[in-house]
Amino acid sequence: MSTTAGAFVAGGIAAVGAVCATHPFETVKIRMQLQGELQTKGHQPHHYRGPFHGVSVIVRNEGLKGIYRGIGCASVYQVLLNGCRLGFYEPMRHGLATLLLRDGSKQNLGINMFCGASSGIIGAAAGSPFFLVKTRLQSFSPFLPVGTQHNYRNAIDGLTQIYRAEGFRGLYRGVGAAMIRTGFGSSVQLPTYFFAKRRLVRHLGMEEGAPLHLASSTVSGFVVCCFMHPPDTIMSRLYNQNGNLYRGVFDCLGKTIRTEGFFAIYKGFLPHLARILPHTILTLSLAEQTNKLVRKIEQKILPASVLGKA
Repeated sequence: MSTTAGAFVAGGIAAVGAVCATHPFETVKIRMQLQGELQTKGHQPHHYRGPFHGVSVIVRNEGLKGIYRGIGCASVYQVLLNGCRLGFYEPMRHGLATLLLRDGSKQNLGINMFCGASSGIIGAAAGSPFFLVKTRLQSFSPFLPVGTQHNYRNAIDGLTQIYRAEGFRGLYRGVGAAMIRTGFGSSVQLPTYFFAKRRLVRHLGMEEGAPLHLASSTVSGFVVCCFMHPPDTIMSRLYNQNGNLYRGVFDCLGKTIRTEGFFAIYKGFLPHLARILPHTILTLSLAEQTNKLVRKIEQKILPASVLGKA
């Protein structure tokens, strides 16, 4: 196993590779979550009707630049989120299993879910300002605007404008929703991945390698999307709001359901699934490979005493 720092680096590299491939669906997901915001049924626009329709509409009107708005912020956020999630999960799990079960190698669903959620919440808090700007960059459209529009030139301009207008606190607007959303996703992502992996090895006789990583990641990605999408919708609206349209997570949830109906919190589910399945597959599969690479580098540059503790 890599050191914690090594696992952080490996997780970050894997996540950046994944986000480059899946970012277009993230842009569509955010715009679908925001279209018709707090408008009653029958009065909501339907500019974006699904993952592939949304991609085609954006590319046709705004070009590739439009579909990849916010990619820089997304990359920084993924390094922080998945670096923390993949870097801290195993040390936390091992430590708690040693403390509570007297055996660090034992697997326990409760401990796994707690460590998955905790490591994800740390990453979400660390990367929240970048996700905030990413959401606002992606929601902006000069052709088919949805939600509140924020015209930032780039990530630095966005961070600067928010800081000047709202101070440091403004950069962490919506962080509570981000922590809930990521806690939901992280509590099931890694435990589901490792659970599926163990079951596939035990019952189907699969061996360590790319097919096993791919199958386990697919199971994990689907479960994550089901758990994470409602708080993800709330987070997108909190991040994108101007002023105090929503007072917090539960105020946003209540207003959304009362005005648009219960299924409004599942707006953009299909593009989210279209993004998160390949994203999870690529992140976890690439993480296995980058972890191996990082271990080889660490074995060459770190003393045996440090590696023995990892």
